[in-house]
Amino acid sequence: MSNLELEVLRQDDASACCSPMVREPLGEAAAVDLARMFKALSDPVRLRLLSLIASYEGGEACVCDLTGPFAVSQPTISHHLRILREAGLVGSERRGTWVYYWVLPAALARLSALLDAPATAGDPR
Repeated sequence: MSNLELEVLRQDDASACCSPMVREPLGEAAAVDLARMFKALSDPVRLRLLSLIASYEGGEACVCDLTGPFAVSQPTISHHLRILREAGLVGSERRGTWVYYWVLPAALARLSALLDAPATAGDPR
C-alpha cells in the first residue's frame, strides 16, 4: 500500500457543474436542462416574478404578495410560478393556506457560469 496522499482541489459549485461555452461545448443532457431554465425566463412575467421573489426581504415571498404588481389573474401567476418551479429556478413550500417561493441560488449560478465569457484583450466584439 502506498503512503502517498492525494490533494483534493476544491472548485466552487458554479464551475464544477458546467464550463462556460467558450471553453467547451455543452453535453446533450446539460443543454436540455439549461434550455428549460432559459425557456422559463424567456417570458417577461416570469422574469419579473423571479426578480420580485429574489428582491423580497428575507429572500422569500408569499404568493399573496406576488399578484399585485401584474396585470394578470392569480391563476396566471400560479401558472408562471409552476413553470419557474419545474425549471428548477425557484423552490416553494406550503404554509397553511399560502405558498412561499424563494430563488434557488445554485440555478442562477449555473446560468451565470454558462454565460461567463472573459473579455479578451484586443477583441473588439
